[in-house]
Amino acid sequence: MNSKKTVIIGLLGAIAVALGALGAHFLKGKLSTGLITPDQLNGFDTAVKYQMYHVLAMLALVLLSKQSSHQYITRAYYCFLIGIILFSGSLYILCTRNLFGADWLKILGPITPIGGLFFIAGWLFLALTGIKKESRQN
Repeated sequence: MNSKKTVIIGLLGAIAVALGALGAHFLKGKLSTGLITPDQLNGFDTAVKYQMYHVLAMLALVLLSKQSSHQYITRAYYCFLIGIILFSGSLYILCTRNLFGADWLKILGPITPIGGLFFIAGWLFLALTGIKKESRQN
């Protein structure tokens, strides 16, 4: 297994678990202060979920690459990585900006859907891997 990719996957998985715990315990406790809204807490939870889903997908891609070293597998991996950074990263910042008194960070809002597009592209690259493999077998 590619050790650099495995390290990245392990770190991103650990970060997802840590941020999930942060959201479930610390941020949830801040609802009563008004520094975080229920919508922001929900957005933070969405970021954690999407990060973990795509970390697991990245792990599957690394394992799949042992059977087939198709270029689309690598592209899917990096699309998922960029998607995590842009989608989940921007949501983490957007949903906690009030805690830091940095309301101006809402300018990062347009980055979130760009990250979502990278997630979609990653899944499409995975689909292309299957299509290319099918066409080679026929």
